[in-house]
Amino acid sequence: MCVGQTRHSDYGIVSSYFRFRHGCVARGSQYDGPIGTCKRPYQDFGHPDCFFRQRAKQSLFTHGAGQASLIIALVMPMTPNMTGAILMMASMASFTLNDAMIKLTGGAVPLMQLLFLRGVLSSLLILVLAQRLGAIHFRIASRDWWLIAIRSGAEVGAAYFFLTALFNMPLANVTAILQVLPLTVAIGAALFFREPLGWRRMSAIMIGFMGMLLIVRPGPEGFSLWSGYALMAVVFVTMRDLATRKLSPDVPSMTVTFLAALTVMGCAGLASIAEPWAPLDLRLTALITASSVFIIGGYWFSVRVMRVGDISFIAPFRYTGLVWALLLGWLVFGDWPSNLTLMGATIVVATGLFTLYRERRVSQS
Repeated sequence: MCVGQTRHSDYGIVSSYFRFRHGCVARGSQYDGPIGTCKRPYQDFGHPDCFFRQRAKQSLFTHGAGQASLIIALVMPMTPNMTGAILMMASMASFTLNDAMIKLTGGAVPLMQLLFLRGVLSSLLILVLAQRLGAIHFRIASRDWWLIAIRSGAEVGAAYFFLTALFNMPLANVTAILQVLPLTVAIGAALFFREPLGWRRMSAIMIGFMGMLLIVRPGPEGFSLWSGYALMAVVFVTMRDLATRKLSPDVPSMTVTFLAALTVMGCAGLASIAEPWAPLDLRLTALITASSVFIIGGYWFSVRVMRVGDISFIAPFRYTGLVWALLLGWLVFGDWPSNLTLMGATIVVATGLFTLYRERRVSQS
C-alpha cells in the first residue's frame, strides 16, 4: 500500500491520486513505482517534510489554489464533529428523498402494502451490504436488545403516522412540523435521563412550540386530523432518537438498521392481510425501489449520527431537511407553504438552534 494508506484509510483517495499522477516518492525515499509498497509509515500532514504537504504546496504554484485546497481538504483528518454534521445532512437528504418517492405514488398503493414491499427490499439490501462490509452481528447485551426493541417499535409508529400525514399534506408542511424534534428530544432527555434544562432553554422550547402552533394552526379552519398525525410522528421519532442515544457503542449500526427495517416490514405485512393489495406497474415499482434505497441511507445515517461527535454541534444540521423539503415540494409537487407556515417554521428553527447552543454552553461549563 502506498503512503497514506498504511494506517489511516481516510487518506486512500489522496494516495491513489498521487500514485497515478506522481508515482510513490516521499521524503526523498524511492519506492517501487505507482503500485509499489510503502517503506515508511504514514506521515503527519502538519509536518513540514510531509509528502502530501509538499505536494499541496507544489500544486498551489503549478495548478492554482483550487487543486491545492482540494488536496488539503482530502488529506486533513475529519474531526468527529465534521463527520457528524455530514452524516446528519446525508440523513436528512435521504429521508426527504424517500418521502418524495413515497408521495409520488399518490396513494395508488395501500400504505401497509407499500411499507411491506419497501421493507422487503430494504431488509435484503441492508443484509447484503452489511455482510459485504462485515458490519453486522447479533452478540448484543440484553440491555441493548431492549433499547433496540423500543427503537424499532418507535420506528413502526413513526412510519405509519408520518406517511399517513404525508399523503394528505404538502411535503414542506409535514417536514416543518418535524423540526420541533430538537426541542422534544431536549425535553425527553431532561425527563428520562435527568439532563439539566435551564430556564433559557425552557423558554426557547415554549416559544418554539408557539411557532409549531403557527404551522398546525389549531382551530376549525386551520388544524386538521393530518396535522395530528404529524405530531404523533414527532412523538415516536423522539422515542427513537432517545433510545438510540443510550445504545452501547459496540452495537453495530447496521444491526440496528436491519432490525428496524425488519420490524417495520413484519408489522406492515401483518396489517396488510386485512386489506386487498393493488397491482404494481413499472412506475410504482421504480418509486418503491428508489424509496427503499433512500430509506436505507436514512436509517443508517440516523444511527451513526447519534453516536459520533458532539450532538450539540451536529443537531442543528437536522434543519437541512426543511431546505430539501421546500425545494422538492416546489419543484416536484408545485407546493409552497403559506407565509404563516414559513413564519412558524422560522420560529421553530431559531428556538431549536438556540436550545442546541445553550446545551453546548452548559456542557462546556
